[in-house]
Amino acid sequence: MTLSLAPTVQTSAHDKQIEALLDLTFGLSRRTKTSYRLREGSAPAAGLSLIIKEAEFGVVGAISFWPLRIGAIGRPALLLGPLAVHPQRQNIGIGRALMHEGMARASALGHHLIILIGDASYYGRVGFRQVPEGQLEVPGPVDPKRLLYLELQVAALAAAQGLVLADWRWQEINALRAAT
Repeated sequence: MTLSLAPTVQTSAHDKQIEALLDLTFGLSRRTKTSYRLREGSAPAAGLSLIIKEAEFGVVGAISFWPLRIGAIGRPALLLGPLAVHPQRQNIGIGRALMHEGMARASALGHHLIILIGDASYYGRVGFRQVPEGQLEVPGPVDPKRLLYLELQVAALAAAQGLVLADWRWQEINALRAAT
């Protein structure tokens, strides 16, 4: 087995393998989740879609980050997800390696805040915490205990309040407000 925990940037050549990995990891109903509503119609943030490959299985881990805007002021943020690790390669550090590299790249690119919908015990290992109840609202049902954040800049969450939308959707709504 040849496995490097050094993530590399995803390219379109990996799309089919990543989709198969996501189906294997999360099932076919994955697209019905609220986090998919936040990604719908968007392109991932440039340079932040990463993979880890292995000769035997191909892509064994993948992560993406997506541009968001929060509240009336449109505070920029990133959505982490999906993060997928091949079931036969879980618990060996692939997910953490992808998150650490993605967060480091996001910080270097000037991003200040990452949010996600996920398991607090898993994501808490890399510093994610529960968003204070009522501070952020997402378009769809979500257990408030699963709405998590990580600040890449001190006090970034304090500046974020309100509805979380895909960047393009926030821009569209803001343009309509400006036109009236």
